[in-house]
Amino acid sequence: MLASLRDGGWITIERLRAYCLMLVIAYALGFASLAVASRDGVDGQGRALGSDFAEVYAAGTLVDRGEPARPYDSAAHFERQREIFGPKTAIYTWNYPPFFLAVAGLLAGLPYLAALLAWMLATLPVYLAAARGFLNVREAWLGALAFPAVFSNLGHGQTGFLAAGLFAGGLALLDRRPVFAGVLLALLAFKPQFGLLIPFALAAGGRWKTMAAATATLAVMVGATLLAWGPGVWSPFLGGLPEARLHGLEYSNTGFYKMQSLFAAVRMLGGPVPLAYALHATLLAAVVACVVGVWRGEVDFRLKAAALLVGALLATPYCFDYDMVIEGPALAALISYGLARGFVPWEKTILAAAFAAPLLARPLAMVTALPIGLASLLMVFALVVHHAATNGAPSRAASRRFAGA
Repeated sequence: MLASLRDGGWITIERLRAYCLMLVIAYALGFASLAVASRDGVDGQGRALGSDFAEVYAAGTLVDRGEPARPYDSAAHFERQREIFGPKTAIYTWNYPPFFLAVAGLLAGLPYLAALLAWMLATLPVYLAAARGFLNVREAWLGALAFPAVFSNLGHGQTGFLAAGLFAGGLALLDRRPVFAGVLLALLAFKPQFGLLIPFALAAGGRWKTMAAATATLAVMVGATLLAWGPGVWSPFLGGLPEARLHGLEYSNTGFYKMQSLFAAVRMLGGPVPLAYALHATLLAAVVACVVGVWRGEVDFRLKAAALLVGALLATPYCFDYDMVIEGPALAALISYGLARGFVPWEKTILAAAFAAPLLARPLAMVTALPIGLASLLMVFALVVHHAATNGAPSRAASRRFAGA
């Protein structure tokens, strides 16, 4: 058994196809049963279908009313959610930067369920294409769709598909279209916590044209919000950050078991806030150093992309299981690298465990307080750094295959 785990012999293409197909079917049946048991778009626990999407939709209706600053008033935003979904509905706080208000307003022009369906159908292909771009094999589509973080993101109506697509898509275009790559990476600012490492990586890799394009795009985005709504929309967003940090992170109204960061793991295990910050800052420094080292070296680009994508998840203290969709393209990049250069001992088993982790991370943490999602991210990141340090230089043949993909 240990030998099979070490060399990954238990992982065959037939098993991968079968397991991934079973997962996709299970997701479909789960969502179908949830929809059948719901009434007027609200499930049996009083939550709107797509739960977190309710905050986006409610914020969008306020934007369409000409009140773009109101979503940052928690009382007003909660009241609007109750007006739409009923007085007993679960309520969610709006913490997105003003950039995202335009998307929310556009979606709110549709009935709620139509808006939720449109959001998922528009963003899921963006994620799938990004993952497929790093792994040019027929089975990539099925594997990317079966990745359990997809199930979590769909169930919450979350923004992970768009974040993963913009992030991985921007990286994939760095060589061919560096300016457009910068535009895509700048658009990720709607979830700014995942952009912490991007400037470090781009600077270490000498990607100055992409950095300039990203900076210019961010300036245009800020200018557009000011032109559309004035400075009044930024003041409540910035003013609400301390409260969001207190209730959303340090004491987590949503539950630390849902979060996949070192900060959350320390708090879930009973550690005090200062200790959580100190340990997370130590991890952040280590991740930054590793990412800079990988991006400065003559390393296969798939490893650079994987290091930045997984590092971005580790760098932020505010990372949920549905955000692990961003890891999907990283796993695809590592599998592509392994197929071209060979897998090291235990690598296939580590990748399989990382693939399964988003399905188990939340329920196991709820019961045992063990942060297996964080552990899986750390293992994958260590694997990337190991490859980069030992045998990560790009071969001409592998580079040609990746460029062709």
